[in-house]
Amino acid sequence: MTSPPSASRLGAKERLLLVLLAAVLAGAVLWLRGGLHPEAPLERLARQSPDLQVALANGRPTVVEFYADWCEACRTMAPAMEAMEQEHRGRLDVVLLNVDNPRWQPEMDRYAVNGIPQLELFNAQGEGVGRSIGARTASDLQALGRALIEDRPLPAIAGVGKVSQLNEDPAESSLRAAPAPALAGPRSHA
Repeated sequence: MTSPPSASRLGAKERLLLVLLAAVLAGAVLWLRGGLHPEAPLERLARQSPDLQVALANGRPTVVEFYADWCEACRTMAPAMEAMEQEHRGRLDVVLLNVDNPRWQPEMDRYAVNGIPQLELFNAQGEGVGRSIGARTASDLQALGRALIEDRPLPAIAGVGKVSQLNEDPAESSLRAAPAPALAGPRSHA
């Protein structure tokens, strides 16, 4: 006569039930933590973005985007930015600077960032040649990227303008106007 199974040994049905319960719990944890979604283009670009100083000194033109994770226009524009970066990799640097990171405050001040997305456009010598404020279409970004790579004038696109270099004579610095009052910052929502 065989002895009854001990309480410590589980039958096939009980093991299957435990496996299913574990799978459901694992699925719930993944769902609560955002799941297995691939990283979004904005996060990918920001993560792989070269250091600003390296990009400006490596002999390639550079597009710097001031952005925020919560900025819907930035998120909408990200796939086109990523496509531009991939198409021109090795010929054009794309650098993303998050306006919510205090590390970039000096750059935000230097480039007078008061709205996002804001693109700063640099030639291969690291000199600022243009600025774009507001969301850009994929064709706008491709046109800007090609112009920078080919060292041509920036295309005529609404919201895109040239920047000029200040070569101020110290003797004339007293003639300079007083600084303008501070504008609302990109995080103010004013």
